[in-house]
Amino acid sequence: MIRAHTAFPIRSGTGRPGVRSAGFTLIEIMVVVVILGILAALVAPNVMRRIDDAQIAKVKQDLQAFETALNLYRMDNFKYPTTEQGLQALVTQPNDPTVRNWKQGGYLSGGLRQDPWGNDYIYANPGSRGGEYDLYTLGADAQEGGEGINADRGNWATQ
Repeated sequence: MIRAHTAFPIRSGTGRPGVRSAGFTLIEIMVVVVILGILAALVAPNVMRRIDDAQIAKVKQDLQAFETALNLYRMDNFKYPTTEQGLQALVTQPNDPTVRNWKQGGYLSGGLRQDPWGNDYIYANPGSRGGEYDLYTLGADAQEGGEGINADRGNWATQ
């Protein structure tokens, strides 16, 4: 039988030779916690900013999809939906005798979407910001105005 021999005996805090204690010291654990805290402090703001950028990009994509569907609706029916009919007219045929060429299956695949903050997009016809209609979200705060992710974003910015 071959036995490993060390030049120095392994000692634990008990003072008994040959007994190895397992685990980390409090200092080692504290160093790791401090390093993780520093990394989190440096990385977290960048991750949060990227989430905000992704939500704004989703709003832009949603607005483009709605605009495309509204333009197709207009080509088929010679007018945009009324404010009362709203965006629901892109999914369900309105109870309006003048809407004769509504496309079976609707104009939006997957149905109506909400903005990234869980609010419905707002549609108004006629528009008050220079276009035939207004299509927008009030942002993360769900209130008029605001800056950053709280800013109102609408089709007037894409025209």
